[in-house]
Amino acid sequence: MPLVVMCGFPASGKTTRCQQLCSHLSSQFPSKQVHVVNENAEGSSRNELYANSHKEREVRGDLKSSVQRLLSKDDVVILDSMNYIKGFRYELFCVTKSCRTPHCVIYCVTDAETSKSWNLMRAESEQFDPLLMDELIMRFECPSPNNRWDKPLFSVVKDEELDFATVCDALFEQKAPAPNQSTQSQPLSSTNFLYELDKRTQDIVTEIVSAQKTAVPGDVIKVADSKESITVTRTVGLSELQRHRRQFITYTKMHPVDDIQKLSSMFMQYLQKSLDN
Repeated sequence: MPLVVMCGFPASGKTTRCQQLCSHLSSQFPSKQVHVVNENAEGSSRNELYANSHKEREVRGDLKSSVQRLLSKDDVVILDSMNYIKGFRYELFCVTKSCRTPHCVIYCVTDAETSKSWNLMRAESEQFDPLLMDELIMRFECPSPNNRWDKPLFSVVKDEELDFATVCDALFEQKAPAPNQSTQSQPLSSTNFLYELDKRTQDIVTEIVSAQKTAVPGDVIKVADSKESITVTRTVGLSELQRHRRQFITYTKMHPVDDIQKLSSMFMQYLQKSLDN
């Protein structure tokens, strides 16, 4: 079901807000299960995870995978992490689009000094290293309501209560974003679609190259596997035909057809238009 993306400086109260939201959702929507995803499952301290850029990328990948695995039509997933990189928030937004589920971002607003003081109030084992904390605050990319991947955005400061009613409306009442070409998985027409696409286009290129050895400009060239033909007004080299073939394959992978028998005719039509331009 919906995804809630927590966001804020280190030690900005994200986990506290997450717990408050969990309690509210559990009491108001007892039939829905609430899943909380965070770095605690990684088995290393946050200082170790965020001090190493390679480990941090791995953590983000693991968090994203966990979110994808838990999203369903019945449950709520809360990602309790800094989520301070706008590119990562965009990736999460794309996940919700592909799953056709709503999402929202809750931004826990604090200044640097407040977060540092709250960090010192934690148990020593849970504190961020001061130098690392400065680096993370400096790298923080603030969410903006102008970014579609940050909407709807709920900003809450330390002395305010989270508006649970409005958050729930965003999660359960708003329409899920429609998937687009970049987020929607394209079903292949058959298990051997890619094999047939590669083989048929390569066979056509081979036949055209062979036919041109005895043809003159203006001749009509036909191939055995297609009802279509092309008129070649000049000699077309193998490298040019292969370039058009690669372009056709790339396009067809994104727009697969139901009938693989049409591939040859489609490629011949594509070649004729490409050669005419």
